[in-house]
Amino acid sequence: MNIWIDADACPGVIKEILFRAAERVGVQTTLIANHALRIPPSRYISFLQVTTGFDIADNEIVKRLAEGDLVITGDIPLAAEVIENGGHALSPRGELFTADNIKPRLNMRDFLDTMRSSGMNTGGPPPLNKTDRQAFANHLDRLLTKYATNAS
Repeated sequence: MNIWIDADACPGVIKEILFRAAERVGVQTTLIANHALRIPPSRYISFLQVTTGFDIADNEIVKRLAEGDLVITGDIPLAAEVIENGGHALSPRGELFTADNIKPRLNMRDFLDTMRSSGMNTGGPPPLNKTDRQAFANHLDRLLTKYATNAS
């Protein structure tokens, strides 16, 4: 398993959780973004900068994704593509996207996008809170435990 981070919008506190997990479990973790990022020195953590443009980072993640890999993203269409290609998708808020819940999430996203296009202010997501961080860490630990068990 590799971990791919859609790093352009990933909160710093979530990146820190991922950095610690990469070291603890020894899993290759790659941040992909269209702007420079600082990463800690580690043989398990790398960074790939892509050009600026619509979905360039997302497309790079999908191109490199292997079955069973984990992608950290809040981007619903990217999560759907990851699941379709046999990967796991986890949002920075701790929501594990699955084949069962991704279609309703895509429908809601499309509905809200239509509302915004018509001029309605739908607001944004609330700030990341402690419960979100805990949910993320718990799902990540479960996925990494399953990975470590299968790798043995």
